[in-house]
Amino acid sequence: MRVVFFGTPQFAVPTLEALINHPQIELLGVVTQPDKRRGRGSQLIPSPVKKIALAHNLPVWQPKSIKKHRPTLTQLAQTAADVFVVIAYGQILSSEILNMPRLGCVNVHGSILPQYRGAAPIQWSIYNGDRLSGITTMLMDEGMDTGPMLLKAYTEIGLLDNSQDLALTLANLGAELLIETLRQLAEGTITPTPQDNTQANYAPLLQKSDYLLDWSKSALALHNQIRAFFPNCYTYWRDKEIKILATAPLLTECSQELPEKISQLIPQFSNLKGETGTIVAIAKGLGPIIQTGEGLLLLREIQLPGKRPQSGIDFINGNRLEQGEKIF
Repeated sequence: MRVVFFGTPQFAVPTLEALINHPQIELLGVVTQPDKRRGRGSQLIPSPVKKIALAHNLPVWQPKSIKKHRPTLTQLAQTAADVFVVIAYGQILSSEILNMPRLGCVNVHGSILPQYRGAAPIQWSIYNGDRLSGITTMLMDEGMDTGPMLLKAYTEIGLLDNSQDLALTLANLGAELLIETLRQLAEGTITPTPQDNTQANYAPLLQKSDYLLDWSKSALALHNQIRAFFPNCYTYWRDKEIKILATAPLLTECSQELPEKISQLIPQFSNLKGETGTIVAIAKGLGPIIQTGEGLLLLREIQLPGKRPQSGIDFINGNRLEQGEKIF
């Protein structure tokens, strides 16, 4: 099978590598986003997908606008590809592109469609407290993740999994599912299934406002927000903006999924009650316990401005925090 790959971030790399290593797939080239300037020297940094492509001497196309760059469109048409594989590319494909390959464009999407169409399915799934996620392969149409579905694969979401953990799992799962999808497409043994649009919801791009923590929310809601939008959630302490990187909700219904040293805190502090956003206790060897709008939340990992991440107990010891202090 002759394939052109469209993708940009690390999430797409396992699928690209699976295509490169498959003996029955001829990878004709890679389309990825233009290099971006990053760091102090504002150097141009290639995408993770481009790095892999160059390491394997593959042709690389990087148009600023794939729909408008006629030389790239011409070259893509000339590849005579059987399939375009698309995973987290970052640009909308025109009908002209979608109609180029013989078997269509196959997208590898990080959710169980029709749930979480859009740019950030992994993050919003965790934010909403879902316990099951997965990968869907689909034939692309001109809509936003609305095309007919091909295959699905599932994975559970653990209570302490954050978006990076789940992305790694789904990236590897997606690579396996894509290879099986292409096999069945080549053999003509797969039947596309239309999506039920009445069951669809969307996972929009994240905004900085999504990262601000509101301590009047429940402990579980805050925990889900922090792990969903890892490592970006922030709050204020002593007039500083600090990041909260990892937490644990001290709730009876969560005890079986917590490490023993944390679950033991639940009966110990079950009768504590304080003002919202207040440190109501300090768990020995672990960190501060915060009163939320509903339940207690242990802060397991924190990052101060300009500093490296530190454990909750190092945050306590290094800053002489005391019971009763507030985090806003």
